[in-house]
Amino acid sequence: MHFSWNTVKQQLLHFFFPRTCVACGCDLPWQTEAYLCAACASKLVRPGPLFCQRCGVNLPSGGAYCYACRGSKAKKYACRLIRSAWIFNTSSRALVHGLKYAHADYLAPHMGLQMARNFSTYPELAAAQLVMAVPLFPSRKRNRGYNQSELLARWFSQYTGLPSEEGVLLRQRDTVSQTRLGRKARLENMSGAFVCVHPEKIKRKTILLIDDVATTGATLEGCAAALKAAGAKQVLAYTYAREN
Repeated sequence: MHFSWNTVKQQLLHFFFPRTCVACGCDLPWQTEAYLCAACASKLVRPGPLFCQRCGVNLPSGGAYCYACRGSKAKKYACRLIRSAWIFNTSSRALVHGLKYAHADYLAPHMGLQMARNFSTYPELAAAQLVMAVPLFPSRKRNRGYNQSELLARWFSQYTGLPSEEGVLLRQRDTVSQTRLGRKARLENMSGAFVCVHPEKIKRKTILLIDDVATTGATLEGCAAALKAAGAKQVLAYTYAREN
């Protein structure tokens, strides 16, 4: 029988500091590197099969576009496409909230890898030349200790090989929380909230915005408007989860 001190140490660590599923809290096997149990991991669901071809929201009743993107409406948006790795549900929400609110920055490499794996299933995003995260207002970033979207963008960039830039797009206004705002109010709240301070780095390029969750797409639209105004050729977006 092969004896390993490393295995013994891992088992002791697991005994005193057991790994638990971030979604349901059940114990995880000591040798696993996962953050969700098998049952919760199985609940991670991809968008579709029918979703809006512009904003990516699920369309359970079918169709090519949602009401907000239908007809000529799609042309008014600065953010041309929004796609997501998962639907926002109990399993994906646990990972997002852990990263965003519980200081669990160790989740970012795992979530970035998931985004990278699912990215290849969206050929419409293949034109992306530069990865960029949705920025936080400086005081919020200080309070949180990091920008969760930056962490996702860094790991996504590392796994895909797409180059990334930080410090190019800034949030110049500390906007109120979007949580209780409707679609129109969210868009107004984000209007003029972002500025591109290094237009030479994005001029004539197709930018891929990275964020944790897309709800109405208002934050992504605010970022895209600033990038387009600074000379970006096209702005696409890719988020970890998509709320319906």
